[in-house]
Amino acid sequence: MSAGPFALPAEVRARLDLWRAAGDAIVFTNGVYDLLHRGHVEYLEEARALGDRLVVGVNSDASVHRLKGAERPILPQRDRAALIAALACVDMALVFEDDTPLSLIAAVQPDVLAKGADWGADEIVGREVVEARGGRVERIALREGLSTSAIVRRIREGRSALDPWD
Repeated sequence: MSAGPFALPAEVRARLDLWRAAGDAIVFTNGVYDLLHRGHVEYLEEARALGDRLVVGVNSDASVHRLKGAERPILPQRDRAALIAALACVDMALVFEDDTPLSLIAAVQPDVLAKGADWGADEIVGREVVEARGGRVERIALREGLSTSAIVRRIREGRSALDPWD
């Protein structure tokens, strides 16, 4: 599903323009970020280290529902985006409606596109957009056993945080 070109609000466009004028390298990554956990934080800190500013795309509730199923998201988009935006390593969090962040990446025009290493280099959405303007794509290793799906499974199984991870 695609909603067409992503229209950045004027204040977002102005902030991106200020960062570019200052010579800041803008990094973009995206995700659902349902039940924020240490794996998310470490991933986002590593993404931020790839440049000067980190912009994070957060999937809307509707896109999470389409991608993850009827029981997700657990937290609504406004809460997920607020939690991501509150992290010291994140400069901006933007909610997007599409199933992929392609239109948001095209609107932001980042210098670096960061994605989890579970994605093949040729599968990373937005790669062509970023590389066409001279940017680069970086794959970040995920943290073993640290995923929202694993946390949800442990909750459903009634396992405590003291039980060994999967």
